[in-house]
Amino acid sequence: MNGKGTKKPLGVVLVEQGFVSEDQLRIALQEQKLTNKPLGKTLIELGFVTDAIIRDVLSENIGQGSVDLSNTVIDAETLKLVPQDLARRHNILPLSFDRAMGTMTLAMSDTFNVVAMDQVRALHRGTLQVTAVLGGEADIIRAIEQFYGFELSIDGILREIETGEIDYQSLQLGNNEYSHPMVRLIDALLADAVQRRASDIHFEPEAGFLRIRYRIDGVLRQVRSLHKNYWPAMVVRLKVISTMNIAESRAPQDGRISLSLVGRQIDFRVASQPTIHGENIVLRILDRQKGIVALDKLGLTDDNLDQLQLMLARPEGIILVTGPTGSGKTTTLYSVLNHVNTEAINIMTMEDPVEYPMALIRQSSINENAKMGFADGIRSMMRQDPDVILVGEIRDHETAEMAFRAAMTGHQVFSTLHTNSAVGAIPRLLDIGVLPDIMAGNIIGIVAQRLVRKLCAHCKRPYPAGELERKLLGIAPGSAEVIIYQAAGCRECEQQGYKGRTTVMELLKINAELEEAIARRVGTRELLNRALAGGFRPLAEDASRRVLDGTTSLDEISRVVDLTDRLSS
Repeated sequence: MNGKGTKKPLGVVLVEQGFVSEDQLRIALQEQKLTNKPLGKTLIELGFVTDAIIRDVLSENIGQGSVDLSNTVIDAETLKLVPQDLARRHNILPLSFDRAMGTMTLAMSDTFNVVAMDQVRALHRGTLQVTAVLGGEADIIRAIEQFYGFELSIDGILREIETGEIDYQSLQLGNNEYSHPMVRLIDALLADAVQRRASDIHFEPEAGFLRIRYRIDGVLRQVRSLHKNYWPAMVVRLKVISTMNIAESRAPQDGRISLSLVGRQIDFRVASQPTIHGENIVLRILDRQKGIVALDKLGLTDDNLDQLQLMLARPEGIILVTGPTGSGKTTTLYSVLNHVNTEAINIMTMEDPVEYPMALIRQSSINENAKMGFADGIRSMMRQDPDVILVGEIRDHETAEMAFRAAMTGHQVFSTLHTNSAVGAIPRLLDIGVLPDIMAGNIIGIVAQRLVRKLCAHCKRPYPAGELERKLLGIAPGSAEVIIYQAAGCRECEQQGYKGRTTVMELLKINAELEEAIARRVGTRELLNRALAGGFRPLAEDASRRVLDGTTSLDEISRVVDLTDRLSS
């Protein structure tokens, strides 16, 4: 990644500019000797720097322009000038083509790759003038998948299994070595799910066929139906790569897969469950790049973001994140940890299991075999001199007691709780045996959240809100006409009308008045009234804001947030 035109070695520049320390560079150089990979790629894989940092530093050091491909759009005519197999082989991407001047701009991860430029010129009889700009390696791989279209031929592999005729297209997109079609079929399905932004893959055997469904934006979508004869071999392949016992089919099993797909490392958490038609297997996709979001990218209002940052400024106490399964609680907690994570503090986590590895953070999984649950884990972590503790979930009295004990002894504690609202967390904690006096003095705040699908920007349709809709959105009668949007469906969103998700949140900051009410064990209704009097904005209000600003539809927020209270008011 640093060719002969560099002024200084890449490692020296990174240390001088403060991106890595001397120790980190030493570790990367030792690792590089073992793997023979470029230094930049080694530093990225070790988690010391990002792809963008390497791209920008190299660009500056060799005096060459660079490009951020995340904000680049390329027209189809330009793509036709460089075949996909050539783009993949040399990790290059055509950005623009000036027909009058006969010049093409290429994004390249190695701008000194003369062979790649010669091959592109040869396609155009040597008359083409090629200009190279530096792009991040992972960015170029992702862009190739995005702009050329994802063409791992699942149909071709299935035909090969049925007929025995080799599917050269799927071989070409791999490493050019022949591998069993069943191996390629599983790889192609996993890569396809990642490419389509799925969070889960469901392999569900029925009496006569195998159903394959992806959960995309929180909703299950059937993508394939295969003959039942495929399933036994597919089960074996999935079990082998997730290190499960292939001989055991009558008991549930858990496993994990780590693969490099679409230019980045993707982890899968695998769970099998015996059913009457065979083993049901579900894979949770853990994409590290999407799992850790900057705090200001969570979709909070300015007021809520300020409030959350004030909560995080408190040196001790508990912050709880509540919501049903699949509401993004873990992502929010990781974002919070990433926000407070520095070399000056010791952060320790106890999770079930660890989903996203993070630099500088000591992460542990609960282990039933070693009899280390959440409560025992917190007890042992307290002897590791932590400043911040993350407890995956408060499920029982013992875990709650240890979490509050950690908060009382000067630690900042983050955890999740299964309740429907922020105020609902108080009676839930009372129910599992936390004393109200202890609770009152140690809870900093409670976040309740849901994930809602965002309307597709290409096809959402505006319409004036009717009387019922205005009431559900909390708009006063007699006010001016309000335009809101509904889902339509187009090619961009695969006819769903929605693409991507965002959070809706309510933040309950525990003040002195609420502490006194908790200590007196007042009812949930009174707690809510006191919170509202103190400026608390409930989930329904934040969800309505998302409809009024055109981010999502009323149908979508009604699916995840209860708005019926507004009809009776």
